Amino acid sequence: MSLKVTNARRKQRVRNALRRSANGRPRLSVFRSSKHIYAQVIDDQKGETLASASSLEKAMRESGNTGANIDAAKAVGKLLAERAVKNGVKEVVFDRGGYLYHGRVKALADAARESGLSF
Repeated sequence: MSLKVTNARRKQRVRNALRRSANGRPRLSVFRSSKHIYAQVIDDQKGETLASASSLEKAMRESGNTGANIDAAKAVGKLLAERAVKNGVKEVVFDRGGYLYHGRVKALADAARESGLSF
């Protein structure tokens, strides 16, 4: 099996477990690349994005966060949580997207929790 197939299976396994335990809560999905980190709160029942944030945004670039470090992940998590709470979302399920809960993914999740999201 190739690495791509293995990663896709892990990602799908994580999503299926989330769907079973979500109970109608939106999903906080994380994607990280080698240079940036992205996160969005998705309502899977309606199929729409409720809030999003990434290290590519102008405010993030001006602050000097490249997106490839833990500080940028914390800033993205804080920004996402503020936007989600403003849109009336307080409880989510965390979709790590097949990534290990470590490093930038963990930093984003912790910052989102500190800024008002519950998961």
